[in-house]
Amino acid sequence: MSGTFNVPFYGMNQWGDLFTARQKLSAAVLAAAIRDGNDVEASQVLLSLSLGKHYRHCNAISKWHRGSETVAGAFALQALPMAWDFPEMQPFAPYAGGLKKCIEDVAKVLDRWPKGSAAFAPGQVVNSDARSHPLPDEAADVWFTDPPYYFAVPYADLSDFFFVGLKRALPGRVLGRYSQHLESSLTPKEAELCEMAHWDSERYGHKDKTFFEDGMTEAFSEGRRVLKQDGIGSVVFAHTTTEGWEALLSGMIRGGWNITGSWPIATERGARLRARESAALATSVHLVCRPRSEDAVVGDWAEVLGELSERVESWMGRLEEEGVRGADLVFACIGPALEIFSRHRAVETAEGEEIALAAYLERIWEVVSHTALHRILDATERSSKQDLAASLEEDSRLTALFLWVLQTTEAGGRNGGAAGDDGKRLSLPFDVVRRFAQPMGIDLDAWTGRIIRQKKGVVRLLPVAERARDLFGEDGAKSAADWIEIDPEGNLQRALFPEALTGSGIRVAKAKRKRGRARNILDIDQREAPGDATTLDRVHAAMLLQADGHANALRALISAEQERGPGFLRLANALSALYPPGSNEKRLLAAMLLAAPR
Repeated sequence: MSGTFNVPFYGMNQWGDLFTARQKLSAAVLAAAIRDGNDVEASQVLLSLSLGKHYRHCNAISKWHRGSETVAGAFALQALPMAWDFPEMQPFAPYAGGLKKCIEDVAKVLDRWPKGSAAFAPGQVVNSDARSHPLPDEAADVWFTDPPYYFAVPYADLSDFFFVGLKRALPGRVLGRYSQHLESSLTPKEAELCEMAHWDSERYGHKDKTFFEDGMTEAFSEGRRVLKQDGIGSVVFAHTTTEGWEALLSGMIRGGWNITGSWPIATERGARLRARESAALATSVHLVCRPRSEDAVVGDWAEVLGELSERVESWMGRLEEEGVRGADLVFACIGPALEIFSRHRAVETAEGEEIALAAYLERIWEVVSHTALHRILDATERSSKQDLAASLEEDSRLTALFLWVLQTTEAGGRNGGAAGDDGKRLSLPFDVVRRFAQPMGIDLDAWTGRIIRQKKGVVRLLPVAERARDLFGEDGAKSAADWIEIDPEGNLQRALFPEALTGSGIRVAKAKRKRGRARNILDIDQREAPGDATTLDRVHAAMLLQADGHANALRALISAEQERGPGFLRLANALSALYPPGSNEKRLLAAMLLAAPR
């Protein structure tokens, strides 16, 4: 589980290793004070909760918060990564994490607890296994759940960080539902629903994909049992990997649910570390579902596919009107599309072959990708009869879809690139990119190193500045601009983007190869794919000329492209609308388009 716990790589193999000697002494003294200094059980429990909040800050892997000059606790993510700064807070510090502040935070809950009025009497809370619910059949009007996210968060293992301390403050208490674990030093993990190659594979090696999906099916079946026939269910999900989606949806459909819609609701703070460092979803998608009828019929595969495109198109338009964009929009379209499939007991071909959910999800991604590409690229060409989406080359389709998915519900894209970030935040999880690229026939490996980079499950779209050498060679845009301006009467169309091996372009190409390889923009001897320059290459070349202030060369290039056809400016306009506000690319495109002859 190195993606969640990497502290063992640095010699921290027990929970006590995450605390300094001073911190362990402090924790032991405080636990003893709670255990021995108060004989009121409720007070002991509440003070123990405060102590747990204190542990989060008073440990050896906390971080320094530069903005407020305080200690930011561990668990900025649902993980325990190694931290390279080392702040050690005084236990009674007067800010977040200090014991007094932790006690006050818990006391605020008591201050706001409803008192005296029957209308606001607290409900009954029962701790139970989701696969064995204590409610009778058809007892609930609403069934709402935020289920575990496949392999994303190992909740039980993370709980041990606090559990080992609570055991000392509350000895002999049943901390949880399982009394048989009263003497255990760690939390129970056998029944936890997650798909994870666990550190204790001998005991928990059975936690594979089948274990997770079967367990989720049992949990969803129980939810279906306790809900009234006219009741409504809602399932929260914010995991970006489609394996996680498939596992969740499989459990829902097998559990007897009909998914009727999906709505993205803003639930995540933009300042959280996860949002700042990745293209995480800005929202959680709430899947709305109803109990599937017991007499549901078998659906016809051809009819299901016929309805799918229309459903995705209508919902995509509706969600865009609501301000939903990018990755949120992609995942929010899944619910309406699944309603067509999940309302049937099964879906079969004309030959009687049953269609698996995975096959239908592949079709959903294909339809969403095609629909999105048409909408985002043709938005600036409503008056044109030509289909821009159909005319684009593969790298342009990949770039346009990537930028569109990167957008979030906020204008400009909270997770998009910003000026000066060198494209570090122009990133998406590999699985998300693969899912919209594959149905479009886009080979990601073919474009890796040219317009994207892949590393550790993340795909990054290269900023145009990183493409200068690839497009112009080691001498960059200046050498190309000098050549263009020296020979203004030459055939620029052939020289820059050659279609025949004639003219001065050959001499320039041979000279260029001595100083570094350039793409076909200048090197007309390299005509075979993938060396040939594409329309996206030409747009990026123009942006680089704009960045270096080569106005004459830029005007000559644009004029040559206008002679070639409308594709260059149409793509430039589309990309200008897609790049995040404030990004260097958007600024360059806007300036470049102003230089285009009217």
